[in-house]
Amino acid sequence: MASAIALTVFSSCSSGGDNPGYEYAPNMYHGFGYEPLSQKAEEPNTINAHGMNMREPVKKTIARGQSDFAKYEFTVSNASYESATSLKNPIPFSKTVLAEGNTLYNINCTPCHGDNGLGDGTIVAAGKFPPPPSYNSDRIKTTPDGKLFYSIRYGKNLMGAYGTVLTPKQIWKVVHYIRSISGPYKGTTTSATASK
Repeated sequence: MASAIALTVFSSCSSGGDNPGYEYAPNMYHGFGYEPLSQKAEEPNTINAHGMNMREPVKKTIARGQSDFAKYEFTVSNASYESATSLKNPIPFSKTVLAEGNTLYNINCTPCHGDNGLGDGTIVAAGKFPPPPSYNSDRIKTTPDGKLFYSIRYGKNLMGAYGTVLTPKQIWKVVHYIRSISGPYKGTTTSATASK
């Protein structure tokens, strides 16, 4: 009888081979939280008919503190780029604005455009992208502030859009900084920066 007890085999909770093992406290691995706008059609306690956990915002609503985004609503097209010519920089030029524009430029623009706007940033130097136009070129000097704003917010050619990274006010500060590097606007209309 004693020998039968010695031969008893105990099963362990270790995994291996095709056995995934036991899972203790599964809620630590698989959270119960849902993504706000994810579809959960299999769940009976969803909020709306589409099976989503959260209602979508009402069309044309703007988050608190984000009203300046509505002023600059364009589609991504050549026609919108051309119509952006009429935009004027609403932020008055000052040393503080220029310093903030410089900081934002250094964070977001120098990898391609370089410290001095010569198109010699680290990404360009590494051969990842062709050089963008130099800010000293007539192309940039004759581009209105509104088109610079559009290009930064929505992107243009190989340049990506920064509208999700920078607010419109921040973009206008970067435009001021670009003008400080490139020199005054040389187009047919005077810009807010050039007149200061």
